[in-house]
Amino acid sequence: MSIINYNGELLHSEKVGLDIENRAFKYGDSVFETIKVIGDKIIFLEDHYFRLMASMRMLRMKIPMKLTLDFLKNDILKTIKEQEKSFSYRVRLTIFRKKSGLYAPLTNEIDYIIEVKKLNYTIKSTYILDVYKDFYNYSGLLSTIKTNNKILNVLAGIFKNENNFDNCVLLNENKNIVEVINGNIFLVKNNIIKTPALKEGCVRGVVRKKIIEMLTKSNTYEIEETSMSSFELQKSDEVFITNSIIGVQPVTSYKKKTFVTEVSNKISNSLKLLQATSD
Repeated sequence: MSIINYNGELLHSEKVGLDIENRAFKYGDSVFETIKVIGDKIIFLEDHYFRLMASMRMLRMKIPMKLTLDFLKNDILKTIKEQEKSFSYRVRLTIFRKKSGLYAPLTNEIDYIIEVKKLNYTIKSTYILDVYKDFYNYSGLLSTIKTNNKILNVLAGIFKNENNFDNCVLLNENKNIVEVINGNIFLVKNNIIKTPALKEGCVRGVVRKKIIEMLTKSNTYEIEETSMSSFELQKSDEVFITNSIIGVQPVTSYKKKTFVTEVSNKISNSLKLLQATSD
């Protein structure tokens, strides 16, 4: 049995059960953060915290006074100490509005759950990408936050498994590239690195933010946050995806196109160095 942190109380996950009035279950009325922990070091916690605060404000959730950066750090580490020892962990922090009302809640106060799992992800040397076209991820600010409304990602994940892909590109209503199932996407062509702008509907990824900052400071590559059609995938020299758990995953093929991974590997190494030296 795994131990989870429910509103600060450590409980066996099997004993929590599901309240059918839970608004995350009934309406997807929740936001979450997926955070990587190496040893007792919470990677980019400050960025996750401020993204979480911004998401809660956008969803009109009441932020408890106690929910400070230090409180969150201590609560995560408290939960990790109760887990089986591991080099690294995947932490999921879910914030959901307290049960009440129907579509319109009667309160904006929140509950939270912290889940911890051992992490054993390794970067794949072969990584196949395709485009999911059955449904669209609609552009707009609401799509930039991580809510529990992820049925599009679920369906794209099923499509991926059925076709033996490693990931799929999600498109918006304008048929522009938004992101992949579980992260952001970057395209490399010559000295230019492009990623979908937030207005396209991509998640405001923490690692996406860090990579844009790194590239802007280095002046080695020109970084563009822009609109891109799926046709640009085949024109690219390299493609890589990012999220807080994997860091940087180079893509090796899309349809009949094979990509090199030179720039992707350099950026991956720079990100690892940043993770090691960040507070």
